[in-house]
Amino acid sequence: MNPPVDSLADKIAFVTGAGSGLGEAIARLLAGCGARVGLVDRDAAGGKQLADELSASGCTVLALSADVTAADQLAAAVAEIEHTWGRLDIVVANAGINGVWAPLDEITPEEWDRTLDINLKGTFMTVRACTPLLKKSGGGSVIVVSSLMGTRMFSSSGATAYAASKAAQLAFGRMIALELAKDKIRVNTICPGAFSTKIMQATESRNRSNLHLPVLFPEGKVPLTGGPIGEPIQVARLVWFLASDLSDHITGTEIVIDGGQSLLAS
Repeated sequence: MNPPVDSLADKIAFVTGAGSGLGEAIARLLAGCGARVGLVDRDAAGGKQLADELSASGCTVLALSADVTAADQLAAAVAEIEHTWGRLDIVVANAGINGVWAPLDEITPEEWDRTLDINLKGTFMTVRACTPLLKKSGGGSVIVVSSLMGTRMFSSSGATAYAASKAAQLAFGRMIALELAKDKIRVNTICPGAFSTKIMQATESRNRSNLHLPVLFPEGKVPLTGGPIGEPIQVARLVWFLASDLSDHITGTEIVIDGGQSLLAS
């Protein structure tokens, strides 16, 4: 079941990484619930295609091309939101990569930096760019998309840079939740498990076959489903809840959404 249509009718949202995967599902649901959504993606073509589709279905969206590691591009995107709609209520810092998964002594400093730049610095840059407009608007909700990796699960050997970036996102979210509480800005972090996106297809994996300790799992690694992983719409529903006024007393916390996966495979 999806949240009620028009339940976010008065809200303006800014979603990074909106062109694909979880970001796309989040943007679709927020727009479908009445929010006006800035679709932020470094792939301008992908963002425009989604914007055209959502606009044709009656949603109000704006395609914004920006690299989350580029302060000037993010500033321009936020300025376009303010110019077009005059306010901002919801920020979803979702853009990220898996990066390179490899033995510690084979990960290059450049590979480490790229993963941390996009996942961690990109989250900082996104929230930093949006905070003045959130304050001007009287508050709002920031949702940081982290992961089980680095927060509850540590069994994917070789994913060191990714896990470090995701653990740091959690600490970042808690720190700024306290700092921004006086401005009526709530900050929460979600930690998804395995979901059916294409992110693994863009992951470079090298020489990991001998890194893992031998572990025997029961059949199916997601207890709640008996095996199948989740669908992006399930993460989008959680974001909707944290973006809506139903969660108006929740801040500075993380919510795991994994069907019990991390309880079994931690």
